[in-house]
Amino acid sequence: MSAFPQSFLSEQKTETSPTGGWWPRLRRRLLPQSLAARTTLLLIGGLGVIQIIGLTIHAMDRFDFDQRMINAQARSKVFTYYRAIVETAPSDRARELAALPLPPGVTITLTPGPEPDMVNGVVMPPHGPHRMHPPEEDWHDHMPFEGDRHDHPPFGPGGHDGPDGPGDGDPGLGPLPQSLRPEQVMISPDTRGRRRTIAFLLPDERRWVTIHYIQPRPSLFRSPTFPIAFLIMTFTGGLLILWGVRRLIAPVSTLAAAAEELGRNVNAPPMPEDGPREVARAAHAFNTMAHRIRRYLMDRTLMLTAIGHDLRTPITRLKLRAEFVEDDEMRAKMLSDLDELESMVAATLAFGRDAAQREPMGQINLTALLQTIADEAAETCPDMADRIAFVSEMPDVHVRARPMALKRALSNLVTNAIKYGGGVQIVLLPPRPGEGEDADESRVTILIEDDGPGLPTEDLERMFDPFVRAEQSRNRETGGTGLGLSISRNIIWGLGGDIRLGNRQPHGLRVTVTLVC
Repeated sequence: MSAFPQSFLSEQKTETSPTGGWWPRLRRRLLPQSLAARTTLLLIGGLGVIQIIGLTIHAMDRFDFDQRMINAQARSKVFTYYRAIVETAPSDRARELAALPLPPGVTITLTPGPEPDMVNGVVMPPHGPHRMHPPEEDWHDHMPFEGDRHDHPPFGPGGHDGPDGPGDGDPGLGPLPQSLRPEQVMISPDTRGRRRTIAFLLPDERRWVTIHYIQPRPSLFRSPTFPIAFLIMTFTGGLLILWGVRRLIAPVSTLAAAAEELGRNVNAPPMPEDGPREVARAAHAFNTMAHRIRRYLMDRTLMLTAIGHDLRTPITRLKLRAEFVEDDEMRAKMLSDLDELESMVAATLAFGRDAAQREPMGQINLTALLQTIADEAAETCPDMADRIAFVSEMPDVHVRARPMALKRALSNLVTNAIKYGGGVQIVLLPPRPGEGEDADESRVTILIEDDGPGLPTEDLERMFDPFVRAEQSRNRETGGTGLGLSISRNIIWGLGGDIRLGNRQPHGLRVTVTLVC
């Protein structure tokens, strides 16, 4: 619970609201709230960027490799088609061409000449029978294509690459004998996209073998293992990131739980000082801080208890001496003041005992305990018995607590409601599952309500401080020492629960107590 005044909080909101625009609010809504989720999102995003960069490099290499393979396959098929025709007698070539099993997208024709826009590829020089493989310099001298540029590798028997890449346009005629080699090779220009055309001038007649085909596009997903490998790597990387983040963020959650437990119970067990060096160091610092807080509170409580104990003797002496005062009115006032002082000392001693006493934990039937408290309150105040009620929707609700301490805390709350509100209604709500870090624990809620005048809103939290009472008493005729609510809150916090004050409508006060089942 916050101990800052409401005015301070409203001033802080007023000062910070002008600086916040729509973007910070949108970012807070879109970003995960937990550190583990934000770290996981950051790491998975980084993994995605690295995957994209690596896959881009891999795709470029694979595209280049696929292009080489496509060109090599096209060259092999073109060589096969040309050889099947050139090895056939000229009179039977048309029939052989019609009988060739051609795949879709491939057409072969015998034409008197090449297409008009085709580029001259290679001019075969007339070599004698002894020149089966002309020297490479002769091939360089006979490459008058693309503006007579001589910086391209030659076509020829060595299987060299062509102008469109490795082997592009190269018919791969190395194994053919010299008598079957074409006299001239014409290739299609680059403006036709994926469509390719190669024309061969037959060596034994003036007709051309024109082969049209479409080169398939290189595909990144041609191999089925590529998307499978990508999915496996991404899934495995995501699992490793989730596991690693949970392992790394677990000490932070443990530290937050320990801090919350210390706020409710100053005698909470220390944190384990193991794990990585930074985590162990933080746990050691937290345990040292908790030890100092316990020592400070214990020293303060012991000092307060010692002072209260030492005051009992002077109070007793003053009572004895007051009996010798002859003025009856004065004697009555002095004894009344001494009785009030003695009650304050007794409450102080009780506060000290509750802070130092460690009653063992055990299972308690909360339904039966609340019914007993209501019955005892009705017996103590018989004139208000008809205004003391206990309501429960569950037959039996069990909680783990210290029996005597819990009864003392709830009895204080019921007594205050009767004393200041003129009656009390105790309501036990059904257990409900926990939330957030306490999702594995069920919690039960107790409502202690009265019909009194209530409290000012600014005093609701301050009433739990020791020796603090509201500025205007809820009942002008009676008043306590200001320790009842402090004792009750310390006990309930020590049991892992919580307690809150709130005003009812149209009037009255409600005390909400939450306990762990």
